Amino acid sequence: MAVWIQAQQLQGDALHQMQSLYGQHFPIEVRHYLSQWLEGQLWDVIDLENPQEEFKAKRLLDSLIQELQNKAEHQVGEDGFLLKIKLGHYASQLKSTYDRCPLELVRCIKHILYTEQRLVREASNSSSPVGGMMDSMSQKYQQINQVFEELRLLTQDTENDLRKLQHNQEYFIIQYQESLRIQAQLTSLATLPPADRQLREPTLLSKRATVEAWLTREANTLQKYRLDLAEKHQKSLQLLRKQQTIILDDELIHWKRRQQLAGNGGPPEGGLDILQSWCEKLAETIWQNRQQIRRAEHLRQQLPIPGPIEELLNDLNSTITDIISALVTSTFIIEKQPPQVLKTQTKFVATVRLLVGGKLNVHMNPPQVKATIISEQQAKALLKNENTRNDSSGEILNNNCVMEYHQATGTLSANFRNMSLKRIKRSDRRGAESVTEEKFTILFESQFSVGGNELVFQVKTLSLPVVVIVHGSQDNNATATVLWDNAFAEPGRVPFIVPDKVLWPQLCEALNMKYKAEVQSNRGLSEENLVFLAQKAFSSSSINPDDYRGMTMTWSQFNRESLPGRNFTFWQWFDGVMELTKKHLKPHWNDGAILGFVNKQQAQDMLMSKPNGTFLLRFSDSEIGGITIAWVAENPNKPGERMVWNLMPYTAKDFSIRSLADRISDLNHLLFLYPDRPKDEVFSKYYTPPLSKAVDGYVKPQIKQVVPECLCLIPCVTNWFLCCDRSDSMLDADGDFDLDDTMDVARHVEELLRRPMESQWSGQQS
Repeated sequence: MAVWIQAQQLQGDALHQMQSLYGQHFPIEVRHYLSQWLEGQLWDVIDLENPQEEFKAKRLLDSLIQELQNKAEHQVGEDGFLLKIKLGHYASQLKSTYDRCPLELVRCIKHILYTEQRLVREASNSSSPVGGMMDSMSQKYQQINQVFEELRLLTQDTENDLRKLQHNQEYFIIQYQESLRIQAQLTSLATLPPADRQLREPTLLSKRATVEAWLTREANTLQKYRLDLAEKHQKSLQLLRKQQTIILDDELIHWKRRQQLAGNGGPPEGGLDILQSWCEKLAETIWQNRQQIRRAEHLRQQLPIPGPIEELLNDLNSTITDIISALVTSTFIIEKQPPQVLKTQTKFVATVRLLVGGKLNVHMNPPQVKATIISEQQAKALLKNENTRNDSSGEILNNNCVMEYHQATGTLSANFRNMSLKRIKRSDRRGAESVTEEKFTILFESQFSVGGNELVFQVKTLSLPVVVIVHGSQDNNATATVLWDNAFAEPGRVPFIVPDKVLWPQLCEALNMKYKAEVQSNRGLSEENLVFLAQKAFSSSSINPDDYRGMTMTWSQFNRESLPGRNFTFWQWFDGVMELTKKHLKPHWNDGAILGFVNKQQAQDMLMSKPNGTFLLRFSDSEIGGITIAWVAENPNKPGERMVWNLMPYTAKDFSIRSLADRISDLNHLLFLYPDRPKDEVFSKYYTPPLSKAVDGYVKPQIKQVVPECLCLIPCVTNWFLCCDRSDSMLDADGDFDLDDTMDVARHVEELLRRPMESQWSGQQS
């Protein structure tokens, strides 16, 4: 629920606190009328401490003013007239207030939104009627931003302490020089007459004692300041490491997982803007603390004081270097993955991005990124830091790219636009493993320095697993390997280990995700559909979904072993269904016209209780990528008895000639789509319009099909008929019609009709 809707339900002191957030600097009416727009902007992306971000803030200010003006223009009526004037006034007022300092507008709105979220959350936690205010994601983002604010304050505090330490140390050095001057004066007294020496020596000795006492006291104070500062830095680094762990090990890993599931058709992984803003804040805070620690070390070297501070500073410097190294190496990521089924000699693209590149000014000396394809074993060795001798498993053309900095977005990325895998070197396969089960990965690597070559980083990142094919016929099995890997890979795994068997509900989730994405439909697989698939996968007859919840399916059952009595695997059959639906049946699937996942016996049981002419559409059990029509009608051999007939399955080849809707229209004995919908009501909007008139002496042919009661099929072409003279029935033992032969006749007729009218038509017409 929108924050503003819930903020309006606050009561008592919380309501007064919320109202106090508004005034002339930001009118509450603007919050009210632009609530959805305000909550939809990425305010957190803008770094308020960076003057270079001002252009982003200015763009948001301009958008805010435009939104207000648009809202004003759409007001009508008497009340609308007054509101139109008021909103227009607010637009002018905000422009006048923030045009020269747009970052202040961002600061103001961030403060308002954060405070509202806190008030609503607190009210929700105290069982207020407000109800649940923020989802877990919003709460997590709020916590991350609060930690950044705490880190900012800590860093500012250590900066102040460091300046105070530097000031005190400089004064200490001045006093130390004074003690040296006094000592020099005392030494020079030896050259004076005894009377003069006795006159001046007591004063100098007193001064020296006073200064040395102060120096001793101040040295202890400086040492305490140094230790206190080091402890504060330790606290900052602990919080930094914790924050970095949340962002890199939680949020960034979750983003990568969403990216992997998107390869199976899951929802988009989402943009990287918020992640980049967090990583840049980390980089900036880390760098500030690193510079402070280096300055503290410089002060220690200027004035060595015996104690543990040297070791503490060394530990701090080592820790901060580890933190920044982890940040830089972890934020070198693949924004756009290469295709996971990669065909040789085919162009492909990929994009890598360094999330902290702009903040660390890496673009001042743009690094080059190299792409290499390596095997699963080479990837394992790489992660173990074993020497791979720069081996590769193939040759990629156009595999070098320079990272570019995009000023408008503040991103540093390398966009590989024209890569091509020229050749692949395969390893020895194990047992039943085929080439479409062999996994490779694209390794992206680069090197760059930050802080004037203070630190040099070698960065590497691996793509999601890639299956290399050389022919389109391998695509089906390669996709199975990718689907299984994307669905069941664990974060942080050894490349590219996946479980050999998974629970059936897990596989159902992956299949449903893939099906909806491939077919591009919101209609996924129902529980009944999944029961049908379970029956097929496990050769079971149970219709109870609970019977399958604890069952597991192995990779071999999924796409190595053929289904009983078939020459194809479970996945090959399912993939054929997806391809057929995607290319030829999508509108009918979306309309709910295709039951699809029903076997022959189930279809018979369903249809026998319905009137003659009732039909349904189900995917073929016996053929990959086939769909058949089952209908109930009289048995011509036994008057008064009814039976269910099944047409031989249609495939993509058939639908490239004539669509499903037109074929159903042709078959006049099909009356009602199961359970009772008139077929024209369902399919008429997809019928092909009637033929146009002949042009240039040619008649455009049309193929139609009928299933005659005489058990021979009559393809109908325009107004004349060819009847096949054959005594054998075109039904199989199960009542299946085979239309292949009649389609050959129809194609022959079509070819005849391509000839000029004058030479053919008159002699053929009857």
